[in-house]
Amino acid sequence: METGDRLTLLGEIAGEIAHELRNSLQVITASAYVGQNAPERAPAQLARIARTAADAQRLIDDMLELVRGDRAPREVVDLHVPILAAREHLAPAAATFVDELPADARFSLHPRLFARVLGALFDNAIAVSARPPTIVTRARRDGEALVVEVEDDGPGVNEAIAPRIFDALVTGRAGGTGLGLALARRITAAHGGSLELLTRAPQGALFRVVLPA
Repeated sequence: METGDRLTLLGEIAGEIAHELRNSLQVITASAYVGQNAPERAPAQLARIARTAADAQRLIDDMLELVRGDRAPREVVDLHVPILAAREHLAPAAATFVDELPADARFSLHPRLFARVLGALFDNAIAVSARPPTIVTRARRDGEALVVEVEDDGPGVNEAIAPRIFDALVTGRAGGTGLGLALARRITAAHGGSLELLTRAPQGALFRVVLPA
């Protein structure tokens, strides 16, 4: 990886880590407060703090793998696992989710990193929609490859930024950083795969991820 590319990647990852660690610290702070003020709930809150700290450590480890340029280590997992993980932080009414998955949904991928790819696509669809969108996640096998499509019925991606939608700091959402989709493409590349935008405004957005065997 060239020096300029590595510096760009470091910036993207630093922004993502800062965002996620801020969320983790909020959870830890809230749990500590509850545990201190309701001693009977302290064991459950301490367990929550431990889980959150472990998740933060795994995030840092995963991001460092990307900085080193390593291929994402894979394991065979049910695709439902990263899909559900990508939705854990979303409000229940944030979107309507429809999953169209094959009967055998076990594929070779990095579950935590792939959850971040899906999370970026889900977050993007929700953030640009004036109402809770319907988000359809489809998966299929194409030979030995895994093809995952995420489609929403929101306003789509503005033509002015569509060609650069995966560039860092390019965003169509108010207050957005553009880091989520940029990092999603990096993670997909670390799997040896690709991430592309297939449709634009005004018919919603359709993103396709292809991971080779």
